[in-house]
Amino acid sequence: QVQLVESGGGLVQPGGSLRLSCVASGYTFSDYEMGWFRQAPGKEREFIAHISWSGGMTEYGDSVEGRFTISRNNAENTLYLQINALKPVATAVYYCAACSICRPTNASEYDYWGQGTQVTVSS
Repeated sequence: QVQLVESGGGLVQPGGSLRLSCVASGYTFSDYEMGWFRQAPGKEREFIAHISWSGGMTEYGDSVEGRFTISRNNAENTLYLQINALKPVATAVYYCAACSICRPTNASEYDYWGQGTQVTVSS
């Protein structure tokens, strides 16, 4: 069956960096566009980034301010999110998701979701 497994979250101090990973299985990874979303307590799920199936096109949410970088390695069925200069407002559960065809910012159009990884930014 399809699985998306995120990792790399944790507790980090403000200004620090993290690299999140999402390993996919059960489907042809390179045939799907991929995205990252996050959800903070009491808030709606928020679009972070999207990458095309080849990795040649990326799109980012307005809130990331150039500090996030999405990438993928199709040979290893893995999606990444590099996050730099973390701020406390970035505290949330981060999810990866896959879609065959979708509007990148629309969570409802993604076909598969991971279980999420917690990122906490605090001193």
